[in-house]
Amino acid sequence: MGNSYAGQLKSARFEEALHNSIEASLRCSNVVPRPIFSQLYLDPEQHPFSSVDVKPKVEDLDKDLVHRYTQNGTLDFSNNLTVNEMEDDEDDEEMSDSNSPPIPYSQKPAPEGSCTTDGFCQAGKDLRLVSLCMEQIDIPAGFLLVGAKSPNLPEHILVCAVDKRFLPDDHGKNALLGFSGNCIGCGERGFRYFTEFSNHINLKLTTQPKKQKHLKYYLVRTSQGVLSKGPLICWKECRSRQSSATCHSIKPNSSVSSTVTPENGTTNGYKTGFTQTDAANGNSSHGGKSSASSSTPARPGNYSLSPRPSYTSADQATMFTSGPPKKRHRGWYPGSPVPQPGLVTPVPTIRPLSRPEPLLSAPVPQTPLTGILQPRPIPAGETVIVPENLLSNSGVRPVILIGYGTLPYFYGNVGDIVVSPLLVNCYKIPQLENKDLEQLGLTGSQLLSVENMILLTIQYLVRLGPDQIPLREEFEQIMLKAMQEFTLRERALQMGAPCIPVSPGQLPWLARLIASVSQDLVHVIVTQNSLAEGISETLRILSEMRHYQKLPDYVVAICTSKIRGNEFCVVVLGQHQSRALAESMLTTSEFLKEISYELITGKVSFLASHFKTTSLGDDLDKLLEKMQQRRGDSVVTPFNGDLNECVSPQEAAAMIPTQNLDLDNETFQIYQPQLTVARKLLSQVCAIADSGSQSLDLGHFSKVDFIIIVPRSEVLVQQTLQRVRQSGVLVDLGLEENGTAHQRAEKYVVRLDNEIQSKFEVFMRRVKQNPYTLFVLVHDNSHVELTSVISGSLSHGEPSHGLADRVINCREVLDAFNLLVLQVSSFPYTLQTQQSRISSSNEVHWIQLDTVEDVGCEEKLYFGLNEYSKSLQWGVTSPLLRCDETFEKMVNTLLERYPRLHSMVVRCYLLIQQYSEALMALTTMASLRDHSTPETLSIMDDLISSPGKNKSGRGHMLIIRVPSVQLAMLAKERLQEVRDKLGLQYRFEIILGNPASELSVATHFVARLKTWRGNEPEEWIPRTYQDLEGLPCIVILTGKDPLGETFPRSLKYCDLRLIDSSYLTRTALEQEVGLACCYVSKEVIRGPTSALDLSGKEPERAPVIENDSEELLIDLERPQSNSSAVTGTSGSIMENGVSSSSTDKSQKQSLTPSFQSPATSVGMDEGVSASTTGAGDPLKQECDSLGPPMASSTTSKPSSSSSGPRSLAWPGQPPRGCRGLHTTLPPIVILSKAAYSLLGSQKGGKLPSSSSLLPHADVAWVSSLRPFLHKDMSSEEQSLYYRQWTSARQHHADFSNQPDPASGARTFHPRRLLLTGPPQVGKTGSYLQFLRILFRMLIRLLEVDVYDEEEINTDHSESSEVSQSEGEPWPDIESFSKMPFDVSVHDPKYSLMSLVYTEKLAGIKQEVIKECKIEEPRKRETVSMMLTKYAAYNTFHHCEQCHQYMDFTSASQMSDSTLHAFTFSSSLLGEEVQLYFIIPKSKESHFVFSKQGKHLESMRLPLVSDKNLNAVKSPIFTPSSGRHEHGLLNLFHAMEGISHLHLLVVKEYEMPLYRKYWPNHIMLVLPGMFNNAGVGAARFLIKELSYHNLELERNRLEELGVKRQCVWPFIVVMDDSCVLWNIHSVQEQTSQSMEAGVSSKNVSLKSVLQHIEATPKIIRYAILGIQKWSSKLTSQSLKAPFSRCHVHDFILLNIDLTQNVQYDFNRYFCEDVDFNLRTNSSGLLICRFNNFSLMKKHVQVGGQRDFIIKPKIMVSESLAPILPLQYVCAPDSEHTLLAAPAQFLLEKFLQHAAYKLFPKAIHNFKSPVLAIDCYLNIGQEVAICYISSRPHSSNVNCEGVFFSGLLLYLCDSFVGADLLKKFKFLKGATLCVICQDRSSLRQTIVRLELEDEWQFRLRDEFQTANSNDDKPLYFLTGRHV
Repeated sequence: MGNSYAGQLKSARFEEALHNSIEASLRCSNVVPRPIFSQLYLDPEQHPFSSVDVKPKVEDLDKDLVHRYTQNGTLDFSNNLTVNEMEDDEDDEEMSDSNSPPIPYSQKPAPEGSCTTDGFCQAGKDLRLVSLCMEQIDIPAGFLLVGAKSPNLPEHILVCAVDKRFLPDDHGKNALLGFSGNCIGCGERGFRYFTEFSNHINLKLTTQPKKQKHLKYYLVRTSQGVLSKGPLICWKECRSRQSSATCHSIKPNSSVSSTVTPENGTTNGYKTGFTQTDAANGNSSHGGKSSASSSTPARPGNYSLSPRPSYTSADQATMFTSGPPKKRHRGWYPGSPVPQPGLVTPVPTIRPLSRPEPLLSAPVPQTPLTGILQPRPIPAGETVIVPENLLSNSGVRPVILIGYGTLPYFYGNVGDIVVSPLLVNCYKIPQLENKDLEQLGLTGSQLLSVENMILLTIQYLVRLGPDQIPLREEFEQIMLKAMQEFTLRERALQMGAPCIPVSPGQLPWLARLIASVSQDLVHVIVTQNSLAEGISETLRILSEMRHYQKLPDYVVAICTSKIRGNEFCVVVLGQHQSRALAESMLTTSEFLKEISYELITGKVSFLASHFKTTSLGDDLDKLLEKMQQRRGDSVVTPFNGDLNECVSPQEAAAMIPTQNLDLDNETFQIYQPQLTVARKLLSQVCAIADSGSQSLDLGHFSKVDFIIIVPRSEVLVQQTLQRVRQSGVLVDLGLEENGTAHQRAEKYVVRLDNEIQSKFEVFMRRVKQNPYTLFVLVHDNSHVELTSVISGSLSHGEPSHGLADRVINCREVLDAFNLLVLQVSSFPYTLQTQQSRISSSNEVHWIQLDTVEDVGCEEKLYFGLNEYSKSLQWGVTSPLLRCDETFEKMVNTLLERYPRLHSMVVRCYLLIQQYSEALMALTTMASLRDHSTPETLSIMDDLISSPGKNKSGRGHMLIIRVPSVQLAMLAKERLQEVRDKLGLQYRFEIILGNPASELSVATHFVARLKTWRGNEPEEWIPRTYQDLEGLPCIVILTGKDPLGETFPRSLKYCDLRLIDSSYLTRTALEQEVGLACCYVSKEVIRGPTSALDLSGKEPERAPVIENDSEELLIDLERPQSNSSAVTGTSGSIMENGVSSSSTDKSQKQSLTPSFQSPATSVGMDEGVSASTTGAGDPLKQECDSLGPPMASSTTSKPSSSSSGPRSLAWPGQPPRGCRGLHTTLPPIVILSKAAYSLLGSQKGGKLPSSSSLLPHADVAWVSSLRPFLHKDMSSEEQSLYYRQWTSARQHHADFSNQPDPASGARTFHPRRLLLTGPPQVGKTGSYLQFLRILFRMLIRLLEVDVYDEEEINTDHSESSEVSQSEGEPWPDIESFSKMPFDVSVHDPKYSLMSLVYTEKLAGIKQEVIKECKIEEPRKRETVSMMLTKYAAYNTFHHCEQCHQYMDFTSASQMSDSTLHAFTFSSSLLGEEVQLYFIIPKSKESHFVFSKQGKHLESMRLPLVSDKNLNAVKSPIFTPSSGRHEHGLLNLFHAMEGISHLHLLVVKEYEMPLYRKYWPNHIMLVLPGMFNNAGVGAARFLIKELSYHNLELERNRLEELGVKRQCVWPFIVVMDDSCVLWNIHSVQEQTSQSMEAGVSSKNVSLKSVLQHIEATPKIIRYAILGIQKWSSKLTSQSLKAPFSRCHVHDFILLNIDLTQNVQYDFNRYFCEDVDFNLRTNSSGLLICRFNNFSLMKKHVQVGGQRDFIIKPKIMVSESLAPILPLQYVCAPDSEHTLLAAPAQFLLEKFLQHAAYKLFPKAIHNFKSPVLAIDCYLNIGQEVAICYISSRPHSSNVNCEGVFFSGLLLYLCDSFVGADLLKKFKFLKGATLCVICQDRSSLRQTIVRLELEDEWQFRLRDEFQTANSNDDKPLYFLTGRHV
């Protein structure tokens, strides 16, 4: 092997390797040292490949002193935190190799004048960690901060910067000899000797300075940015082990531990010797200092094999290498697939968990450990000598799967074996909590015996057959099922005699019996003494095997030892299986590095030379040269011609294809599912804002800004930029001007590369400087490279390490209150672990298919992973998912020939040859046809022939996925060479798709693309894959992961044959197939359907590739700002409608359930048009509600339009044409066998599907026992599953987010959301749409819908009789009292009410009124207004200023308010009324309490004479019902923050809700009897209470010498929907014709109240109010500054003057009109200030509308609605009784019964209905004349009026027969008398002598339809005679 490899080396790596080589040869006495080049190149544990400097760790495993044997020979790997301290204080001798005494040392004196203080350097600068922990320390690249210990300062650590090449890796190896460091105090650099450095930092040593002794710790920054002590530096390769053992083995459970932690823990039956080394993670990406981020240091001296990506820390079998015990040597790490010189590889014992009863036959005695342990000699039976040249001779590198028990030590040629911990965790049964066990169907006692495990393993291996490789997840399920079987059996036996286990004697016989059915694929070897015998025997047989003999695939070695019980392991010998297992142990980064080393070192030269010849044996290069010469200068015609036609290159370049005329103009479309998902995101943001956690205050923001962070892919950046530009979102959010938006877009899309830090800082500055802007940080493809900053800074690794973490999880992002983080991913599994930072409630999942109504009408269907799997069951001849069997056979033959090369290299070389030969076979050498696989041949045939078929020259795209960049470049060069020599360079393009670089396309192809696209500017070049629409090309896609790039719809083939068993995690595998996912047109489904018999069950699945799913963005919700052509066809939006189905939906469920519905079948047969137009309407309404709808201009005949890549907005939408070219199916995917077996889910389902694999390489399973993940789980359920059963590995960015150890509570970032949806489904469009509707919503939050209606019943013709000068601020009482009262109601909310009769009314033409009344729209007009700083708010408003006003600081304060009863007597109710006050502590000053402080006496009232500018005098009462959240009860801003007394008046049953939302408000709780009452009751009680309180206050203040009339008698009663107040002034008119304008200004409620309260002689007014705002307010309506008319909604009420006028407490409607009329008739003044107006918010919920009238006893559910005429019935009838208050039924009935009750009054306003002492609404067709019966009351003049009816409602003793006799009635006028009960009804008729003039019939008596318990009201009707 030696030094024969070529390759360019970087000096650092070379130097390091040279050091190691020399050091190893010096130290090593008996083992051949490892050649330097093999150290350099063949090391599997490399750091991620970096093109800058390749510096892998060169492993060295000798841990000789570590193998401390306990008495039974098992290793004890104790390791825990407590060791730290011991290691610190270890004896000095530990350092020197032999235990020689320390060397005395005298230190050089310090230079003159320098500082010698401990902890400071000689320049006098402080180096102590405590003083530097917050400093930002700049260190050069390649240096690390480490902590040095000074013997004189034991409690301090000194900070130094040291070159990491001189420090060891986490296995204590690879430190270069020597030292290089800098002083971070004074900045001096370049100390080359540690002695010199230790003098400079004043260590003052008494012994020889050694870096190993004094450099103790790595220093790491915590998440808060504090520099702190990290893990120990692993210098002392082995001694530390002993002390750790010393310390731990004293504990009872160290060797065989009975404690269990989940797999990411520390104990697993034995304590593992590492927390999480790279290899253990199966991912070396976090480099050398693995556990910097965890509190447990990574220990030196432990080894684990690089497992499959799925194994975590404690799940590994750790390994140690030891040489002969006396000396150290450097050596090879056994997991590598590279042969090594012979070394010794001891493998630790793997012990199961100890159980309550030991499984082992003999208990394990603990070794009493005292002092330093010396290693014990190794028993001969425990070693295995690996034969020389094992790999060379047999062609197999055996993989030993650790089973159960002690693995022996391996000596000799250990490079030829691999030890894998793949299944080891399946045998360690974790202890689960009872609830988990129940979930799994297990009982705690029933665990499997070793014998059963052995038999299960053998059965599993037999079942695998020759092709499959063992999968951990699959075997775990088998173990689980076996345990469940035992549990069932145990239950069946009713806990009787236990079932007899397999005895050790039967085991060998049973094992061989099971293996016998395997056709010699599984052998069993049974030994008595140790596993070593069985393994040795197996390896011996293998090395002596001849090539023609058949090897078993698996040998199961079982040791049935009397002493130790049964142990076993599996030796995998199958060529295919052993290679796949070894390769699957490397992470993607590791195997890509492995491949690049194989290429650099020239190891592939044998393989390359093999492929120099064609399959026929000709020399390939010569053959191509010959063909080129034969063709001469000419090239194959670019298009529209056969492959035999040749033209000159100039002619070829000049050929112009036909332009595609069907191309749509750019149109923007958002599809229904994207709209729905955007709304889901929005509602989730609202949920965060409403959660009460104060983490997001939406009311605070008025703007939205964003940044999109994408992984390192140039194409992805360009693609995202295109989407941002075409969506028009920058203009819509007001971020950029229309003209500049295109250029400025680049600022908003940033990729995660080294420049991100500066760009991100600029963004964060914007965030800080704009607190009123809500920023959204979108992290797209957020599952890529989610490694932690700490692991990144400690690995000399890939530049992208930890960048995402540094940006997304930095402290500023977490703390910024105006920043939302939206992580977007198709494969979110790595974000869904136990440590996830995103709450599961903040996940938004793409909508499942079945939630979208009527999928049948949708034009596009999503075709994703599930659909690909299901398509295999269509039974079509050419399936969409294929496995190229012929290719696999060729690969296997080659792999056997080249066992030392990585299989991907072999596969890639073969693939290049296949494509090259296919090209040759199709053009010149037909004889090669048989040597290409049919699959390859047909792909190439299609690719190169399709452009020739017509003049447009369009063709297909083929993607070849080659993850290794070097291999991809090689493939591109080779294929390009073959293409050019065959003259096809104008026929199709070959493009290298490298994420790091831009697309490079030959100019003649760019010209062709431009022609197809039409109007592109001269300098246009393709920047995204979608720009290549229609170009015949091969894209060789490279890079570790596909990053979400969208491909054009001309993509036809996706070649994934290189993706094989190295891709054994769900994300890795699924994201590869995600390349092909797309939308397909349903309209072409009819063709394929007839061809494929889908037998009704499976949906017709074969529509056109609409590849871009990712963006379907058309904005329905935005104004038509961008130049989009709008053509409206109602179906057009639908054509692009719901194009989603989630990949997560069940496999069993067919993709589109609605295909079976009859409606859809019509659509199928008669073309799509039938189904699309029908569905257009619902969507159209949907759009209307959002804003101007935007119809997409999709062509009406989808089949003919060919949308080229254009910068079409969301490419992939418009159905595309070129029918001849485009396949009607989604892209065809060709897989490797390994991937096919996981993705092509067979019907039998015996194979696992990709969904059961480990979700991502950066996470680990928490337990090997866990329920099965069903593929048909929804994505929400999968998320919860992964959150329970996976945890982040140590290098994962979320690892640091551990749950709180005390409470176990998880810490989620409150403003972080996760959007997940299948690949290419349209997520980008969705989140851009979300940004837009978020902005609209913020604007809506700053707006309010207020009623905007003109006053009704106005008559401007007459000017007011009393002229009052216009400019007066207050009315003059003398002139005002002379104005007449205007009884007409002007409030527009009463437009449907009965008119109040006035003399003017009699003259109005009734027809006019009739017409306008009938056309009156029911929906009230509203207009949107911006909220101002003076608005009243509901609970959704939060801001700094009113924080105290609204919220209580802690939950405890809920109890701070006290409940007080207040009792008074009400003459009207005739009883005592007890109200309750709930008074918060802070508001108690407004009340007077008795001396003892217990009893509430009264509410304080001010004096009339008080003049306080910072207060309003009147208490404000707001009755509210059903609006605890939506009522505008926050008056803080409206009152400008001044002191005021505000009481909420609520019903008893609603009190808890109001109290919860408004804890700082005083509540007045109405008695329970009023729970069903209307607003009249609330107003009545407010007034009664206030009057009673006024009397109490007068009495109290009278004692203090205040006159009674000096106490302030007003209260404010206002609705809970009053939002804004305005002041109006009339401006002078400028000319004759123009009317004077009105200027209005928003003012605060405080200023309105203070102004009104300052009215002169105010106590002579009964009610004061203001007018209702309307946009139509004219100077005419403001002519009179004051009116004497009705006031509503917001009144100042004088409770002293109105003492004898009461609200009718029974009323539900019009209680204020009734009260106003009564107040006026009592001669009291009502004044309306016209220069103020009130805006009322349109509140959707609560208020009076909530009474739903239902029958009292429900007979059947589906009853027809009850009509108002059914609200009354004849007394004692069998009518349906209703559950509603009698008064409510009566008022509702009267509104609709005028035709029945008062037929003569209909539209007869000259003859109104006479109503005495009451105003009731009896319908808008009728006028009511209100007359008060009280003596001296002022009434309307009724002389000469003939009334058409008489309404007597609950009349009192003032109404007498004499009064009624004064009025005249029309002939046939009708009467309605309403009373409380039947007896009072009769008494009233007798008392009023009604029978004299009115005729009654028995059947004219009615009651409201209540039951008798509900006290119905009775009424009698009669006719005038």
